[in-house]
Amino acid sequence: MVRTPGYVRLLLLRFSAQWGDGVFQAALGGALLFNPERQADPLAVAAGLAVLLLPYSLIGPFAGALLDRWDRRQVLLWANLLRGALVLVVAAVVASGVTGPALYAAALSTAGVARFVLAGLSTALPHVVPRRHLVEANALAVTAGAGVSALGGATAVGLRALFGAGDAGSAATVAVAVVGSLLAAAAAVRFRRGQLGPDATDPRTTADAVLRGFADGTRAVAATPSVAATFLALAAHRLAFGVTTLVTLLLFRYAFTDQGLLRSGFAGLGEAVVLAAVGLGVAALVTPWLVRRWGRARTVRTALLVAAVTQLGLAALLSLPAVMVAAFVVGLAGQVVKLCTDSAVQGEAGDGVLGRVFALYDIVFNVGYVLAVAATALLSPPDGRAPWLLAGAALLYVVGLLAHDAQLRRTRERI
Repeated sequence: MVRTPGYVRLLLLRFSAQWGDGVFQAALGGALLFNPERQADPLAVAAGLAVLLLPYSLIGPFAGALLDRWDRRQVLLWANLLRGALVLVVAAVVASGVTGPALYAAALSTAGVARFVLAGLSTALPHVVPRRHLVEANALAVTAGAGVSALGGATAVGLRALFGAGDAGSAATVAVAVVGSLLAAAAAVRFRRGQLGPDATDPRTTADAVLRGFADGTRAVAATPSVAATFLALAAHRLAFGVTTLVTLLLFRYAFTDQGLLRSGFAGLGEAVVLAAVGLGVAALVTPWLVRRWGRARTVRTALLVAAVTQLGLAALLSLPAVMVAAFVVGLAGQVVKLCTDSAVQGEAGDGVLGRVFALYDIVFNVGYVLAVAATALLSPPDGRAPWLLAGAALLYVVGLLAHDAQLRRTRERI
């Protein structure tokens, strides 16, 4: 495994930031969905998820261009400090009991800066790791980072039990997320100016580069068919995962009851998150081995097929134990697809356009997810008992598999 000093420092930065993200997202989700002082229907849940995930995707094409022009070390420093301040603003809004536009605006701003930080971390990785080790380094960074984010979510579950489930307790839990931002900013200071790139900047004016960021990222992906194929697979996973997420949240909130060690409600959701995090950890271990043995294309297709079969099983059983198993398996399979996409982008897209490509990546990753959540909110019954929606998610995985295969066959490219 790669052990360069720069890589270790980048891991510390990522883990701090993502732990804070996990605390913030779980605390805010608990405040909106499992707060006895507030009620939540499918559309309200969809709105809350959109608040957490859409902002950077909407500004991503522009922010990505800036990541290809600004010193990424400075971006990571100041973005984390800004995010910490915004976390405290959200905590104050939650404590006041305010809902609607004020809460959503504050949360949108916080999540937007968080997405900027994650994109900066992804574009910085090739500057601290030799290209021949990108798959392994990315597997550890992204998957362990997601696991740390899940740990942050579990921390929020514990803090919520300590502080209380109402507005005041939720606000206190949200405020704890500022610790992650401060630690990440401290880690960013340890890099030299310019150490994380970019190596060269676009000769166009900044305004022109910003306005053309989305088009640049799209052209860069289209010019690299292997990257385009993994984008199609990732899009299918995120659409399917969006459907499953909303259905699962509603089931935990309204339909499930405790079964032995398995819990319903917010505690049960925390258990599902932990199992998904275990799946992410397994993915970090097996993905590099699978890619070396099978190649990236076959690894992606196998992951999509496993996820499709799991979704069909969940649709047939629709039980609390089935959800827990699916959390682990879909977490594993989806992370395999994501790691393959990350390595394709970092290894095959030029450094000068990495920020803009990752901006497009973020749109695929988050906008597709939110659109699926929104559509599911319109179709799902209030208690989430909708096996036909889960079967539809399985179909999305199959469509992604076929699209991925068709893209590679059309370009006659071997991976």
